[in-house]
Amino acid sequence: MNTYLITGATGYIGKMIAERLLVLNHDVTVIVRNSDKLCDFIKNNAKIIEADLVNLESVHQITGSYEYLIHCAASTQSSYMMSNPVEVAESVVNGTQNILELAARCHTQSMVYLSSMEVYGQIDCSDGRRVTEEELGNLDISDIRSCYPMAKRMAENFCHLYQHEYGVPVKIARLAQTFGRGVKADDNRVFAQFARAVKENKDIVLHTHGNSVGNYCDIDDAVDAILFLLENGKFAQAYNIVNEANTMTIREMAEMVADKIAGNKIGVTYNIPKVNQHGYAAETGLRLSGSKMKKLGWEAKTNLEEMYRRMIGNII
Repeated sequence: MNTYLITGATGYIGKMIAERLLVLNHDVTVIVRNSDKLCDFIKNNAKIIEADLVNLESVHQITGSYEYLIHCAASTQSSYMMSNPVEVAESVVNGTQNILELAARCHTQSMVYLSSMEVYGQIDCSDGRRVTEEELGNLDISDIRSCYPMAKRMAENFCHLYQHEYGVPVKIARLAQTFGRGVKADDNRVFAQFARAVKENKDIVLHTHGNSVGNYCDIDDAVDAILFLLENGKFAQAYNIVNEANTMTIREMAEMVADKIAGNKIGVTYNIPKVNQHGYAAETGLRLSGSKMKKLGWEAKTNLEEMYRRMIGNII
């Protein structure tokens, strides 16, 4: 039985990782700001630490020894990023540095930091090429919405710094958009909006032209990949966690959901505001490569249609 420390277990991915490890009878400790938000299964089976990761003094009070650490905690709602950009950036950067300090102090054997495909910024993939982990594009530092991807870049840099200076055995998982079973009913991200439209038998409403390319991965595939990286990833290396077969524009995904998932009983309509009031990320043509993970020995299995069926049948 291994010992695991997981941050962000009230969030979607952290919750699903903690549940998987508990089912496998591992010793799991979760760090959360508010334990009342934990699901009953984790609350009844895991050890719980309440702490504010942004507060170094609070993190310094955490003791113990943990073989594995997975840092999932982050704000992921676009609307919150637009209304609280300072807090979002601070929580990502300072929270990650404090957890890296904890990993060094607790002599963690392996750590995975959950980053995001948003760190890539604007990269031209119009020729259909796939972007590998070595390339980064432009980010507009004057754009308020950049608080999240810019902070994620800085957090990744801290991973490199702590590995170099203190030997923290951290690996970086750059996650594609991840969903499937277990999505909360009140999730307001685009994929959840599409699923609710199917459930309510209403047309899917796009608030953009839908030209932005999305990269997706099933939640169970993503959990597999993260646990795989703990054991097999190289220190201070970044890895894209993506199913290349699930790359398409937002419009294409909406049309697929209306056709395949809803049985062509709903349509796709447009209501595009003049300003980005919904906080959507800048339009991108990014197409992620999964080749680095394949070479390491892991590959995603679940297609987008099955991801939607699992999500709708399980929670929405």
